[in-house]
Amino acid sequence: MCDNMRSLGKLGMTRRGLDAIDCMHAGKADTPVAEKQNSGTKNPPEADKPRTKHTMFQFGNPSSFILLFAVALAAWCMYARRIQQGVRFAPMARIPRRGRSWRTRLARALPILILAGLTLLVLAMARPQTVLSKSRKTADVIAVQMVVDISGSMEALDMSTRTPTGMKYKTRLDTVKEAFADFVEQREDDLIGLIAFGGYVSTLAPMTSDHDALRHVLEGVATPKPAFDKDGNVMNEDELLTAIGDALATACARIETAEPVSRIIVLLSDGESNTGMIKPERAIEVAKGLGIKVYSIGVGSTGNAPFWATDRFGRKVISRAHVTLDERLLRRIATETGGVYFNVKDEKGLERALEEINTLETTRVEQDVYRQYRELFIYFMTPGLALVLLGLTLNMAITRRLL
Repeated sequence: MCDNMRSLGKLGMTRRGLDAIDCMHAGKADTPVAEKQNSGTKNPPEADKPRTKHTMFQFGNPSSFILLFAVALAAWCMYARRIQQGVRFAPMARIPRRGRSWRTRLARALPILILAGLTLLVLAMARPQTVLSKSRKTADVIAVQMVVDISGSMEALDMSTRTPTGMKYKTRLDTVKEAFADFVEQREDDLIGLIAFGGYVSTLAPMTSDHDALRHVLEGVATPKPAFDKDGNVMNEDELLTAIGDALATACARIETAEPVSRIIVLLSDGESNTGMIKPERAIEVAKGLGIKVYSIGVGSTGNAPFWATDRFGRKVISRAHVTLDERLLRRIATETGGVYFNVKDEKGLERALEEINTLETTRVEQDVYRQYRELFIYFMTPGLALVLLGLTLNMAITRRLL
């Protein structure tokens, strides 16, 4: 918590004077992949089409080609030695004239075999590769900081659905994770970050366009489990609370330096702010000062909600507990920052809220996209080794020497 809170202090001191937090420092967002940025636009239909898309061949380690000089020197040494070899015999007329045998012809060709193999090995060391799907394209991009509540109330089962085969139990957090994963998949070019908060705030993923990595991080998001001492008292009660002010201020610090003009925070919570170093009102002022819109989503409602529990016999049962949703605070956060508040009580409602956010104002940027490298060294290394081994073996069998 200390690291996250430190970043908030400097942000507030420079923007709205969070003078009460002197030990804090500013967090930095990841450098976006975009290179050029123009004025904000609203979803041009042709914006995300790539200008070029091709497959390019290149060498990953071209400095290895210097070894070709060594191969050339080896070729000169091998053939120079073979020319100098011979037997001094003056009366040449007494030597019977014969044509060259197959052994003689093959012996002269074996160095070529070995040198060809060495050349192929040098090419393999240069790492030939193809760059698949390298493109230069214009896209409409926004920076989205997702802030997800993982307090204990997110374990409520009121998002469960009834199927023909019975009840399909899902917690609020399970539903949020699935909807968020779908949202990320639709925003292919956006910079998206992930913050989780309960009583403490954790930056799980910085602002990034690597959505595969982001979804992998999202899968591991879970609510903290209560830890009990020997007397049955909860030792980590602070982790189970909700610090909305700290979470919102941390999100502002993370998204402040993002390149796209359109920068938004999507805040998902199902409770009320009951802990934290920064009050929600102060965090709202920070977001307003930075011009960041906050779209808040209230999950569930105030009342009794079902939870998994264990009875005295160790059986897994469903019990009900009281939960509180502070809709007034979430609506105020959205209204004062220029965003919109959504209240969702089921999975479809959450999907509709994220679909509406998906139609936001965007910023036109140009991107260089490098998708994947295909290494081709194996196609040079395998025949190269085969030629060298074959040449050395035949040379030893025919000329009775290694080279």
